[in-house]
Amino acid sequence: MTVTPDRESPEQLRERVAGLLAASRARSTALTEAVDEADLVAQHSPLMSPLVWDLAHIGSQEELWLVRDVGGREPLRPEIDGLYDAFQHSRASRVSLPLLTPAEARGYVAEVRDKALDALHRSPLRGRRLEEGGFAFGMIVQHEQQHDETMLATHQLRAGAPVLHAPPPPPGRALPVAEVLVPGGAFEQGTSTEPWALDNERPAHTVHVPAFWIDTAPVTNAAYAAFVDAGGYDDPRWWSEAGWAHRTAAGLVAPQFWERDGAGWHRRRFGVTAPLVPDEPVVHVCFHEAAAYARWAGRRLPTEAEWEKAARFDPATGRTRRYPWGDADPTPEHANLGQRHLQPAPVGAYPAGASPLGVHQLVGDVWEWCDSGFEPYPGFAMFPYPEYSEVFFGGDYRILRGGSFGTDPAALRGTFRNWDHPVRRQIFSGFRCARDAVMGDVA
Repeated sequence: MTVTPDRESPEQLRERVAGLLAASRARSTALTEAVDEADLVAQHSPLMSPLVWDLAHIGSQEELWLVRDVGGREPLRPEIDGLYDAFQHSRASRVSLPLLTPAEARGYVAEVRDKALDALHRSPLRGRRLEEGGFAFGMIVQHEQQHDETMLATHQLRAGAPVLHAPPPPPGRALPVAEVLVPGGAFEQGTSTEPWALDNERPAHTVHVPAFWIDTAPVTNAAYAAFVDAGGYDDPRWWSEAGWAHRTAAGLVAPQFWERDGAGWHRRRFGVTAPLVPDEPVVHVCFHEAAAYARWAGRRLPTEAEWEKAARFDPATGRTRRYPWGDADPTPEHANLGQRHLQPAPVGAYPAGASPLGVHQLVGDVWEWCDSGFEPYPGFAMFPYPEYSEVFFGGDYRILRGGSFGTDPAALRGTFRNWDHPVRRQIFSGFRCARDAVMGDVA
């Protein structure tokens, strides 16, 4: 679960937090033990840190917040703080730092965890804002799971034989319609009640969104391949000025990891090359690619407010839900999350996760690009540190929503906001399209 029930006792909360901490560490361990020491310390891409840096950084943040702050203990290894400060060193430069060895990193994170669990045992989990409802512990659970998804992306970039394995997702099914009309009007965006929501998700506020149409599913490999095969990457009409400049400079010809094989396409995923699955959501496209496809298709990307309204608004009651399916936490029947599968699921695979309007797979499978920048909500208040959100507001960042197959439920909510540069595509990013409604449109 990712929310503290109203009547949850401190003992129940401690048990739940301990379980989430253990689950996140088990995932970190599996991702780092799947490869040998040479792979752990290697730079698999200048866009990514060495896996061993991610592991020790996870421990460093846990020590900072749970051991030193909540636990009130002296620093364990203050001399390494700077090595694992993400703002001091770019990802490309981290491989050249005097990092902890894999054995040292494993020993460090284990020592930190022991003391963090002691802090959990001693914390009242109430009163002080950082500890109220277990917030600091939830923040660290989310941080580790976010880095686990980052490490999963690094695994996708590494060369060599496959080392990660998972069962395939459930089969897809045909959806009754390709798009649905979202009625115009006000809805409540963001949250003021989720105890572990981060500062950029707060506060809840009313937003008026005109009526619009949105796809019932993310854009698929088959649909995107039609754009590629129609010469979409060679026609500047479909691209913004910035997008065309990037496409040209980067030499983009198809989504990352696609390879043409004769008349068709294959994709490489975690060391395995296989034909594209036609009804699987396209993944590893940047914002510029998504926007170009949308223009080619005579559509556009949804704004962040449109995406969230489609995902959370219940027109029958007028209320805003926690998730598309309701207020219950995600289960394997609702969405493709938590690295249970190593790929997006085909369209229609999760009917239980659909929104009241019939929009599918808004949560899990692929992060969905939105045509909105990363800005604070009205009434934003920084907490607990500016480097989580505040320093990123503005600039060229574009919003991504909904999570991916590599996102853990503990690190995702209907209000969760992700952001990245519009040229990034090593992340598990896809998209769906939208279009304006016109007077007289009916569902």
